[in-house]
Amino acid sequence: MVAAQGGDRGAFDALVRATYVDTYTLAHRLTGDDDDARDVVQEAYLRAFRGLRRFRGDAQFSTWLYRITANCASTHLGRRRRHRHEELDDDLPVDDPRPAHDPVGRAEHAHLRDRVHRALRALPPRLRAVVVLRDIYDLSHEAIAAELGISESAAKVRLHRARRKLRDDVFLRDERDGAEATRAV
Repeated sequence: MVAAQGGDRGAFDALVRATYVDTYTLAHRLTGDDDDARDVVQEAYLRAFRGLRRFRGDAQFSTWLYRITANCASTHLGRRRRHRHEELDDDLPVDDPRPAHDPVGRAEHAHLRDRVHRALRALPPRLRAVVVLRDIYDLSHEAIAAELGISESAAKVRLHRARRKLRDDVFLRDERDGAEATRAV
């Protein structure tokens, strides 16, 4: 180790031979790809060689090298994610995932929005007020309690009840209606 820190390439080569299998295994586990693992190992040994003079010996050389390898793998994977390209088949139609260009999604969204509005209007005023103040105006439970002249725990209970009723009215009613329609047929 001391010889390698002094610049002896033969000593560093011996360190590489002693740690290569474990370093490659770690890199492969982190990247999941043979080519990427080889690139990471090469970069890790290059960084280790450049920084060997700063190695203080507080930990084992292999531990220090594994940390370098993990950092190199993280950098490599981040770089790969930013620059990954996939070939497009010219024969495949390109879908536009933006909601504004999806008529079925827009119709489903509008239908759901209408159901939520109807269910909200059907709530008793004391429950509707809590939902509107919390979920639309984003007031805290404390602010809702002060606004409505009730305790904070009462505001929480009302909010819970209102959300449960909304969920039941919006989602469970569809399931019940679908089951009744099935039975009628």
